[in-house]
Amino acid sequence: MVAAGEALLSPSVTRRLIEAFARTPAPAPLPPLADPLTERETEVLLAMASGASNAELAARLYISQETVRTHVKRVLHKLGVRDRAQAIVYAYESGIVRPGDGRG
Repeated sequence: MVAAGEALLSPSVTRRLIEAFARTPAPAPLPPLADPLTERETEVLLAMASGASNAELAARLYISQETVRTHVKRVLHKLGVRDRAQAIVYAYESGIVRPGDGRG
């Protein structure tokens, strides 16, 4: 169907999906951080959210991998999360990163 230029979902299904999404309440805002991220820590978080490894982060930001590890540890501590996955979830839930925005 899609290859022929047709919609994958019928218009009635699409309409119901949009109506259900519109009825879904917005999530509660996250509390502000007691110790806000620095500009560099925010850059690291954005790069983490794009899926960059420590080596890729180091190359992208022109810093050593040891410095990347330090920034990642500080980001995790300031966000109050235990790992990179939780930090990335925080980045999306807080609006720092939005799906498809190409940042990072």
